[in-house]
Amino acid sequence: MTEKANAEKTASVTQCWVYHGRAPSSGRRLLLLDKSELIFALPLVYRLIHPVNTTSRIDWFNQDEKSKTDYSLLIEQLNLLVKQRKLNTNIDSILHKVNQLLNGYFSDLGWRILRKELSQIKKRQKKSHIELSKDIILKLKHYMEAELLDSFDQAIDTLLSEHASQRNG
Repeated sequence: MTEKANAEKTASVTQCWVYHGRAPSSGRRLLLLDKSELIFALPLVYRLIHPVNTTSRIDWFNQDEKSKTDYSLLIEQLNLLVKQRKLNTNIDSILHKVNQLLNGYFSDLGWRILRKELSQIKKRQKKSHIELSKDIILKLKHYMEAELLDSFDQAIDTLLSEHASQRNG
């Protein structure tokens, strides 16, 4: 297999974090960024890699001079990734390079914290909270009991579906 084909194959699969210290013997391995996460991850990465953070949170960043990533090179490649993403071009190779640079920039602890924060951001994007008065919640609960529904989501979805079918039919 050619070097280019091998790099493309590797880039299309979510890359695993290469540990700086000893890899944990149990638990899930850390992953680098995936294409599907970029919309949430890029703002977080830009915020965390700022030089101010590298002095205030020293243990989050790689201190080994041999493998440490240069901030300006990382920013340059991140900007290129953002540009290619906006142009809807193939980003596999640039994402692979950015992931390698991020692996050299963050410590194991720092990347674990970034992944945890990214996970929270993704969770928040999936859920939405609305405020309802108690009397509406009671009405919804009675409706759920009558219709044998398990959740507010199901109740609201059923009501919306019924409303749409009444309007159309």
